Amino acid sequence: MTRGQLRVYLGAAPGVGKTYKMLEEGHRRHERGTDVVVGYVETHGRALTAAMAEGLEAVPRRDMTYRGAAFTELDLDAVLARAPQVALVDEMAHTNVPGSAHAKRWADIAALLDAGISVITTVNIQHIESLNDVVEQITGITQRETIPDSVVRAAEQIELVDMTPEALRRRMAHGNIYQADKVDAALGNYFRPGNLTALRELALLWLADKVDDQLERYRAEHGIQRTWEARERVVVALTGGPEGETLVRRAGRIADRTKGSDLLGVHVTRGDGLTGADPAHLARQRTMLEDIGGTYHGVVGDDIPRALLDFARGVNATQLVLGASRRGRFAQILSPGVGVTTTAESGSIDVHLVTHEQSRRGRLRSAPRAGVPTRRRTAGFLLAAIGLPLMTGGLSLLRDQLSLPSDILLFLAAVVGVALVGGLWPALAAAVVASLLLNWYFTPPFHEWTISDRENVLALVVFLVVAVAVAVAVELAARRTTEAARARAEAQILSTVAGGVLRGDRPLTALLDQLLEAFTLRGVTLLERRPDTPPGPDRQRDPDAWRIVATVGGQPCGAPSEGDVDVVVDDTLSLVLSGHPLAASDQRIVEAFAAQAAVALRQERLAEQAATAAPLAEVDRLRTALLRAVSHDLRSPLASATAAVSSLRSTEVAFSEADREELLATADESLERLGRLVENLLDMSRLQAGALGTRPEAFGVGEVVPRAVDDLGVRSLAVAVRTPHDLPDVYADPALVERILVNLLANALRYSPPDRPPMVTASAHAGRVQIRVIDHGPGIPESARDRVFLPFQRFGDRDNATGVGLGLALSRGLAEAMGGTLDPETTPGGGLTMTLSLPAATAGGAADPTGSGGSDGTVPGVPDGPATAEGPA
Repeated sequence: MTRGQLRVYLGAAPGVGKTYKMLEEGHRRHERGTDVVVGYVETHGRALTAAMAEGLEAVPRRDMTYRGAAFTELDLDAVLARAPQVALVDEMAHTNVPGSAHAKRWADIAALLDAGISVITTVNIQHIESLNDVVEQITGITQRETIPDSVVRAAEQIELVDMTPEALRRRMAHGNIYQADKVDAALGNYFRPGNLTALRELALLWLADKVDDQLERYRAEHGIQRTWEARERVVVALTGGPEGETLVRRAGRIADRTKGSDLLGVHVTRGDGLTGADPAHLARQRTMLEDIGGTYHGVVGDDIPRALLDFARGVNATQLVLGASRRGRFAQILSPGVGVTTTAESGSIDVHLVTHEQSRRGRLRSAPRAGVPTRRRTAGFLLAAIGLPLMTGGLSLLRDQLSLPSDILLFLAAVVGVALVGGLWPALAAAVVASLLLNWYFTPPFHEWTISDRENVLALVVFLVVAVAVAVAVELAARRTTEAARARAEAQILSTVAGGVLRGDRPLTALLDQLLEAFTLRGVTLLERRPDTPPGPDRQRDPDAWRIVATVGGQPCGAPSEGDVDVVVDDTLSLVLSGHPLAASDQRIVEAFAAQAAVALRQERLAEQAATAAPLAEVDRLRTALLRAVSHDLRSPLASATAAVSSLRSTEVAFSEADREELLATADESLERLGRLVENLLDMSRLQAGALGTRPEAFGVGEVVPRAVDDLGVRSLAVAVRTPHDLPDVYADPALVERILVNLLANALRYSPPDRPPMVTASAHAGRVQIRVIDHGPGIPESARDRVFLPFQRFGDRDNATGVGLGLALSRGLAEAMGGTLDPETTPGGGLTMTLSLPAATAGGAADPTGSGGSDGTVPGVPDGPATAEGPA
């Protein structure tokens, strides 16, 4: 079966016309003969949208009841049974009512697509998962209905329904989006011009990324190599040299000139893995590149210009930034170099050759290029000095038996032996000496420097060339072997460092420990110059100018001059090593350690800042939730009490005694609700601040349960109480226990069916007394049980008339403050049982020490959409 195709209408905000566009497309396809049905369309009471829906066949919705409220949802089974070619399904990010086939509507859409039905749907940019936090920062509103980016990006077609903020606000003011009583609040909050402009930009940029992905896929499928300048992409080539930071800054300025351009850094590594790049420079350049919003990439290639251009064309780059050659004039005469070659072959890509301080200073070597060790060179010279005379004497005795070519081959074998032992310079010396010996002793006329036969001249020249070539080849092989061994050692050290840092809780300390161990040092100290201290050579010896950021090993160094090695990380950081000086060949790897230490320090400080900001963000989130939640709960009892008192004080109406009693009862009940709300809020703030005081004492459960039931007023008549008389006393604060039971009973009464009222039971076990409040309502799924204990959460934050959302959160907090626990369980036969476990009192009145403790306090995230649990009271 062919999978259906998905078309998404994307909007920056509600009201831009996504549903209207969807219906318009449905009519267009219907007129072309396509079988189109309306699976679900939400008109939000908009007349134009409702009129556009007319004329299209609509599949009846599914009626559902949840917690006594009626809902209508997409009837997935009916649409599948109808099997149209195209289904119109509105609000892709919608959360379905519990009991539906899927939790989210986008899952319903996926089922339709799998069945071969094409779907046209709508979604707002604030529902995209990756943008959820950005939207919250812009609007101050948390979007709980989100949809994964991959689901939307998988659509075959995404069309942006765009509208300027001014036009959208005019539509709002004219009542074309919300009802008249909501317009002022919407215009002053979510629909502010700044909010709409930012959301519009988010939608455009997100869609641009989607289009860019489609373009890259099209180019790959059609094998298009040439650059299409649809978006500016700047690629900067990094060699690992000191000029790299200049190139990164220059490339960053070029990229900043065009809004939305991309910056990419690339380093080409030779195919044999041997590179002259400085790891410390590369690490610093990568950090700088990422700080300005770029990305770092590494490619492998022996032909650097070709590798650079292949990468640039692969990412559809428009500009390439290179550094001017560091080679001298003579070297540039022999070879044009990377910059000139890349420019000549770049085609449509603009190449920028940036000058820098290292231009034409020659290639910088971070360490001498090691070849054959000195001991072997000495052995080679000795072998040449002793072996060649001995060979000459022996061959002189065999002059009549051996021809000149045989003598040349034997001397060539001797030179190769010297090259294998001593490398280049002994072999060169041996080749020259051997050619002279051959000329003097074995080439006619003998014992003269002249050569009579031209072929002998050619033979001696070829001998000398071959001997020199062999010597050079042996030297290069020895050098490459040494470089490969060093590169392998460096890679192993850096791999060990990376693993240690990733596995450690403190990456900076782990990094310094690895450096200490790798080079057998006595101590390693990372110093930071104090902000009020200017740089200067005198400050290198002044301990007051520096502060120790991190140290491992022995006595830390207070200033850079106190160590054996001082590695400057940047303008403010210095890594000081003590124990012994380092070899010049080790300097490069130590600089890489230093660069990574700076990165680790930055990450630790960012983590500390994040940890500091997290409690503040949580406080701000709770404050925002509190303001939203209490708006109705404060206003309603105040309005009721004010209305009742005003009516009683009025002289225009004569109330009967019954009416006066009813008004007084209304005012009393409203003020009591207001008092409980304020008391709950104060206690919740004390709990969060750790300042709630308790007065524990020994008391019986039979004392507090009746008082809690009586506090519920008339509703308490439906509560059944079954508590044994032989229960041990509880050691807790009786007033707080009563408050907990009142909240639990009120919650149970709210969700219990009329014919099955809640019940209170109690039992004792293992030194604890357990009080259970049992109801037979909808219950709570096991996966969502802890979520109902979050403060200011009610039924998905959709209902402002059932309490501020503090009942269960406050109840658990009060229970834990007294050493107890409050846990939900499933009632046999359906429903919820809230179990309050408190320590039993001993004969002396203190808590039983054998009782178990409280909860760990872990609270998972809040679920999206309609709550699947009984909300707090």
